[in-house]
Amino acid sequence: MILLITSSASGPQCAESLHAATGQETHWAQTLQEAATRLREQTYAAAVIDQFLLETEPNESDQMIEHLGTAFPVYLNFAVTGMERLVREVRSALHRRKREEGAARRAVAEQMHSEMRETLTAMLLSCELAMSVPDVPNPAVEKIRAIDNLARELRLRLEVN
Repeated sequence: MILLITSSASGPQCAESLHAATGQETHWAQTLQEAATRLREQTYAAAVIDQFLLETEPNESDQMIEHLGTAFPVYLNFAVTGMERLVREVRSALHRRKREEGAARRAVAEQMHSEMRETLTAMLLSCELAMSVPDVPNPAVEKIRAIDNLARELRLRLEVN
């Protein structure tokens, strides 16, 4: 979803153009207060913000910006920006957001992968140490070997992926 924030009379037309060009539902907020309310209520992929509003209402703009969340901000001067540029800037912002989300997901996956490998290494080492203890009853050795085998199987799956 896209949030279009402008007091311009062409706001509804801009919202329709953005919806047609991106295929994403587009909401129009005429004021920064209305925008802040919408941002608190829903999550947006991008927020297209009229620079005129930011300059004329600095206190409200700070409050609205606090509520952007994960919305990718696109700052435009609607007085001099045509519809083609508006669409181009929003498409570009959505593309950047998608690319950054992918990079963030990959980073989290790599971090989790690394942490799981460390945990598995610790489990395997603990199993080896437990099996090296003298006079361990056979049922306990069998359970330790089962844990060791499961940990090795998990490690192999992690290495394949």
